[in-house]
Amino acid sequence: MSRQFGSTPRGAVAAIVIAASGLGVGYFWGGGMPLVADTKPATKAPAEAVENANSLSHAFRSAAERTMPAVVTVQHTMESKPVNMRNDGRRGQRELPDQFRELDPLLKRFFEQMPDFDAREMPSRPSQSSGSGVIIDRSGLILTNNHVVAGGGKVKVKLNDGREFEATDIKTDPSTDLAIVRIKAGVDLPVAPLGNSDEMRVGDWVLALGQPFGLADTVTAGIISAKGRGLGITEHEEFLQTDAAINPGNSGGPLVNLNGEVIGINTAISTTSGGYQGVGFAVPVKVAKWVSEQLDKEGKVHRAYLGVGIQPVNQDLASQLGMTTPHGAMVTEVRPGSPAEKAELKVGDVIVEYAGTKIHDPRQLSAVVARTSIHAKEPLVVLRDGRETKLQVAVQEMPENFKAARRDGKDAETAQEGTSVKKLGIDVAPLTANTAEQLGLKVKEGVVIVGVDDDSPAGKAGLTTGMVIERIGQQPVETVEQLEAAMKDVSLERGVLVLVRTAEGSRFVVVKEVE
Repeated sequence: MSRQFGSTPRGAVAAIVIAASGLGVGYFWGGGMPLVADTKPATKAPAEAVENANSLSHAFRSAAERTMPAVVTVQHTMESKPVNMRNDGRRGQRELPDQFRELDPLLKRFFEQMPDFDAREMPSRPSQSSGSGVIIDRSGLILTNNHVVAGGGKVKVKLNDGREFEATDIKTDPSTDLAIVRIKAGVDLPVAPLGNSDEMRVGDWVLALGQPFGLADTVTAGIISAKGRGLGITEHEEFLQTDAAINPGNSGGPLVNLNGEVIGINTAISTTSGGYQGVGFAVPVKVAKWVSEQLDKEGKVHRAYLGVGIQPVNQDLASQLGMTTPHGAMVTEVRPGSPAEKAELKVGDVIVEYAGTKIHDPRQLSAVVARTSIHAKEPLVVLRDGRETKLQVAVQEMPENFKAARRDGKDAETAQEGTSVKKLGIDVAPLTANTAEQLGLKVKEGVVIVGVDDDSPAGKAGLTTGMVIERIGQQPVETVEQLEAAMKDVSLERGVLVLVRTAEGSRFVVVKEVE
């Protein structure tokens, strides 16, 4: 392994500056020739600039000193299963376990030629990992990440003062990648104050504290670089993004403001190397506090839901709907018996406001709804047929088996004779019960796409074989005849909204004339 320490390519000019107090002497090496670069007296930095820098340094130091006593190391140990080394009946030969089958040939031969012995198992080695956490209650309640403690085994907590305790209780919420760990220390423990993540703005200074790479009591500084991020790693996401260095081992540690208040729980990094590359993510403390309180009291998290399928509004959809800018969450499905159905939400509605909160995208809507008190009645504002419509919805608790979208559907056998819809560039056929089952759909009627011309308007819009067309414009489609009738007066120059369904749910697609 090689490491570079500020190496310079051959032929380039490298510089080393040595400043003696009051002399300002600098030596520059260029092509191996030492040159005197400057003999002028050094100019002192303006007192105001130094004072400002010291003020910021003091703020960093105070925030770290206030929070660090409550930051802990979380060590997770899992017992590995023993590896069976079964004799295959030939002396000196063994059937290799799966994890050894791809070994280097020399190592493989070594294992295959091991002398026979009575033991049938190789000794197991425990798997160990570590992360960070932060104490949020003096009785010994610690907030961390689910991925730090998930999977069973033993969890040990090492306090900032060196004391170690084994966890007596662990409760997790995989949907937000959060967990709480409880220890019994017998005395009050230092706690980190919780701040308000909603008050944080892009550009605000923050510190990330934790144990990256096992290096205890590490502090890094940066800013909030974005809010409301979604990465697709958990079911409910509204991450704070930061450029404060977050590395493996930081998970579960606090992200704090300059007052030393926790405003996030460090969770993930975006990286191609496995280490810090300038982008890290933290669960907002507003979410962490809400989740931890429920886990502590109930042992699980109760979430509210509407019972709709939703999708983002892009520019093409916004143009079709007469919206000046793309925003909101477009309803693609209303589930029978759901709060949404009772509130008379309709497919094609765009939810632009919920409980007084302006809705920018589906992820935000899901997060806001989930934290609503169960059975609470909240106002809704939707765009319907180009006009704002006000509704009221009484949310219910999300069922245990609720899924936002099915992802286990299999490709259907759609090689059946279809009716050509030349304007779209597709072939369609009635949706049979057998085809619906193969597609992973519960619908009994509809029109399934059995062929697509890749260069057609439908092909360019992303329609594929196996999709079920549910609506053309404002016209519901349940038969091929209805589809043909709906397409008669449609002009594709401006485009048409097509609602399609797959095993993952429904979504709107804008189909336009190919240019």
